[in-house]
Amino acid sequence: MEEECLFCKIAMGDIPSQKIYEDGEHMAFLDINPRNPGHALVMPKKHYETILEMPDVEAGELFKLVKKIAIAVKKGMKADGISIGQSNERAAGQVIPHVHFHVIPRFLSEGPPGLESILPTKKLTKEMFDETTRMIMANIGEGEGHKHEHARESGKKHAEEDEEEEFNF
Repeated sequence: MEEECLFCKIAMGDIPSQKIYEDGEHMAFLDINPRNPGHALVMPKKHYETILEMPDVEAGELFKLVKKIAIAVKKGMKADGISIGQSNERAAGQVIPHVHFHVIPRFLSEGPPGLESILPTKKLTKEMFDETTRMIMANIGEGEGHKHEHARESGKKHAEEDEEEEFNF
């Protein structure tokens, strides 16, 4: 637990919340600034700033709970659909630096339908798609002690020259 983390304080009970689920490792509670009634936040009690830091097993268990909460929110709110959102780091819009998922009930009578309709699309050339693919594949498994075999082979020829390469849109 981080002393100054708002969500750690909620997990410890120092700040009240409208809990809808709690077990030894996780909790879910209603967002105090909901996008719709039933908008819930699902998080691990253990502090991780982003999902990128979480061990795979813990991330998997968290996502199982996200699914469980999504089903309950959809049924309970009689929603037409569910939006599940999760941001990592400030550039992605993360406000509270404690990993969490938003589970938001959605209704056909509202808009916009999803993130895809809010963010503008970007036009990429075939070369840009190829380079983007190569850059991502070369890093699959980074930090986990394993690499995707195809990524290792396709990225091998560029590895030394592209060590600190950046891709700007």
